[in-house]
Amino acid sequence: MNTPQAGARTITGRKILLCTYGTRGDVEPILALALGLQRAGFDVLLATSERFQRWIEQHGVRAFAMSDASLAQIESADGRAMLEGGHLLKRICAGIRLYQKSGPINDTLMRQTWAAAQAFSPDLIVYHAKLFAAPHVAEALKVPAVMATLQPVVVPTAAFPAMGLPRLKLPGYNRWSYRLVRRSFGVFRKAINRFRRTHLGLGPVSTARHVLFPPGAGLIPVLHAYSQHVIPRPADWPASAHTTGYWRLGDHANYTPDPALDAFLSAGPAPVFVGFGSMTSVDPKSLGALVIGALRKAGQRGIIAKGWADLEIAAADDIIGIEATPYAWLFPRMAAVVHHGGAGTTAEGFYAGAPCVICPFFGDQPGWADVSVKLGVGAGPVPRRTLTVDRLATAIEEAVASARHRAHARRLAEALHAEDGVGNAVSLICDRIDAETGATHTD
Repeated sequence: MNTPQAGARTITGRKILLCTYGTRGDVEPILALALGLQRAGFDVLLATSERFQRWIEQHGVRAFAMSDASLAQIESADGRAMLEGGHLLKRICAGIRLYQKSGPINDTLMRQTWAAAQAFSPDLIVYHAKLFAAPHVAEALKVPAVMATLQPVVVPTAAFPAMGLPRLKLPGYNRWSYRLVRRSFGVFRKAINRFRRTHLGLGPVSTARHVLFPPGAGLIPVLHAYSQHVIPRPADWPASAHTTGYWRLGDHANYTPDPALDAFLSAGPAPVFVGFGSMTSVDPKSLGALVIGALRKAGQRGIIAKGWADLEIAAADDIIGIEATPYAWLFPRMAAVVHHGGAGTTAEGFYAGAPCVICPFFGDQPGWADVSVKLGVGAGPVPRRTLTVDRLATAIEEAVASARHRAHARRLAEALHAEDGVGNAVSLICDRIDAETGATHTD
């Protein structure tokens, strides 16, 4: 099996640069890994959007602040239109405008990745695909690189398609779907080659695949930061692809809830959580009213996270709106959790042992919705583009009432809590450093 057990293994005096970008769900697992690496004796720097700098440093990890411009696009009018679906022509026009702005933003992020590495001089770089300049920087510095991913999207397998792409019963489709994902990075090949020439002094890469895996960087292991109990490791993966278990921050032990939230939880039966995380909305008032209507039609008390959409929630005896609250603390107290299907939120729902309803907006979210149904822990998904009071209420009723969902959710949570995903990942990173440098370690 390709998931080593965690131990007390350490390598002292080595420096690791972690590069990630995206919403909190893209950053929090990497922060958890950073803390695990620090416990193992590594010196760590985490490069990501400046909006997360203070939060990262509050956990005792050094942060390199990168531009927030890409995330700001999610919150723009065009970003909201893309996320919520709606009229196809409007979405296409919004997508074109966002793409036109992406070039300068990516150029900035590539330069900042190089600046972080120059300032830190790492012995190894761990990178998320959204900061695809990182392995090229590793090549220039002649240090090993490791890719970290939260979903199966880059290592081909015949077992299932790349996360987020539809499941089709066509010969060869599953493996082809991964080639499609890799080819999508071809739009950045011209920019990455310009960056390699201008900033790194390297020659060009010739294929779309090499944007993520430049051949000059050598072997790049891929660490999948989810559990084999959620998505089993395919038998046809190469030895360099690993399923480690989830990387969880687990920083809620000393959390004290807002008094109003605490009082609400104590005032009645377990409520249903509803929140769409970093997903934005063109009409937060209407979306908030839809959620409230569905909860009441399902006969459930509700805790609604305002999220990046800033949903407008009028407090009542049966409804409360909340700001950011640790899901690891909140979700185990819920009768069910309703969310957008981001990788991190989905994981916390699984760990809580609570049945779920996923309302996917885009990207990998439909894939996690399918996984929740296959595992027997989730009601049928209700995509954002078809979300109505009646459909959401029906799904909530199923999630809360189903003894089958509760039993499967409880068993899955027990299996997940027995894993040490961060420890497994740290061990594999130690292996990579050993293979490259012959470093010694202690067990």
